[in-house]
Amino acid sequence: MEALSDRLDPAGSFRRSVIIGDTLVARRVCATLIERSCAGNVTHLVAPTDAQLEDALVGAVDAVAILIRDDVAALRYALAVAHLDPGVPMIVTIFDQTIAGQIRSYLPQATVMSPASLAAPSIAGPCISPELTAAYRVDGRAIGVQELAGTPVASTIPAAPSGRSLIRRAGYLLPNLRTQHAGSHLLVLGLGGLVTVLLVDWVWLSASSGRGLWGSFADAARVVATVGPGAAGHGSAYAVFAGLAMLLTIGFTALFTAGMVDTLVKPPTAALVGRRSVPRRGHLIVVGIGQVGVRLAALLGELGIPVVGVERDPDAPYVALAQRLGVPVVIADGTDRRALERLGLARSRGVAAVASDELANIAVAVTAAAIDPTVAVTLRAGEQEALVETRSLLRLGATRDVTALACAFVVAHVWGLRPESATVTSAGTWVRLDDGSFTRLAPSRHDDCRHEIADPALPATAPANVAG
Repeated sequence: MEALSDRLDPAGSFRRSVIIGDTLVARRVCATLIERSCAGNVTHLVAPTDAQLEDALVGAVDAVAILIRDDVAALRYALAVAHLDPGVPMIVTIFDQTIAGQIRSYLPQATVMSPASLAAPSIAGPCISPELTAAYRVDGRAIGVQELAGTPVASTIPAAPSGRSLIRRAGYLLPNLRTQHAGSHLLVLGLGGLVTVLLVDWVWLSASSGRGLWGSFADAARVVATVGPGAAGHGSAYAVFAGLAMLLTIGFTALFTAGMVDTLVKPPTAALVGRRSVPRRGHLIVVGIGQVGVRLAALLGELGIPVVGVERDPDAPYVALAQRLGVPVVIADGTDRRALERLGLARSRGVAAVASDELANIAVAVTAAAIDPTVAVTLRAGEQEALVETRSLLRLGATRDVTALACAFVVAHVWGLRPESATVTSAGTWVRLDDGSFTRLAPSRHDDCRHEIADPALPATAPANVAG
């Protein structure tokens, strides 16, 4: 495999680039470009005004990287750059697929990427098999990337079962109450009680009243509706039973109503039954339903792996998106041992801890190992300065640095290559080019950027704009 510098024109180190954004990816891209002897040709802007952006684009600019969190602001900057310099290639980080599609339509010179979508295949690989460093789906085929002598090699892998087997379909019809909230418990308890009273009364009357099957059903329904037995003459034992049944029915109806109201007022994030119910075995537990968690869950679903998401914040912005994608989400703390046990950790494929808080991801990994030392764990780590050396975390499971993957992809694009994806092996971070080859790239540490992203003397609403 070739190093990145071997793939570049000798004049490549003099390519002039403009970086826009205050994210970790932006700082790491800037630092990586500076380390490759092009500090004077890197302009790093945080939140430029139109005038500042125009000044930065004076002269020949080879590439612009818009690396900010807000999709609408990224769209605004992309349109401004295209207006000021229609021919300059640019790369823009966008999460929302609708906005991404619009940028591709309006600006064919723009490459749109999302760090979450870029990192999802590298996280999915070890979730499926410890031999895989990445996995994705292309043209209906499942592609796996394996490491051979430190270098990645892509090949077709067998697709996982589609999840449409008769046994799995039957499992969708059985409610999994262990993972449901209190309202669902009340609803099932109340409904179960009402159905039990109805069936017992129906069987009793069918066997003893002589009114036939459907006449007995009508009489049993009257008891459940608390309007009294349908007919007299069934003996004192039945009279006592009917009276007790009507009293129990009042309680069961109250439970059912309370559960129904709670479910309607705040619908559960995981269905009680059906394809969006929590799987019982062979599934992957994704802790942290943010941008990375949603993209990972969606990709695993495409690869045939059943998934359940775990999010501690019920109002997290991407929980609703996960629901629309058909991913069951349980509101719980992923570091809670009882929560992981209720989700069937011992019967699962493993755990992917992909929250933005790396210390929380480490806590999830430790908790999972305490429950089952053999469980496969993949965690997002390496983006915080204190944890940037991810090899120290290998005992906890496979680690993936989302920022490093995004940085490698962006730097390759800025240098004039045509990257399609990024992955990681024991030898470092790699980008896969449009010709199918892999090229290794070592991103800088994100705290090595020479630019101060914000001046403490400035208010938070007015970040500094800096250039190198």
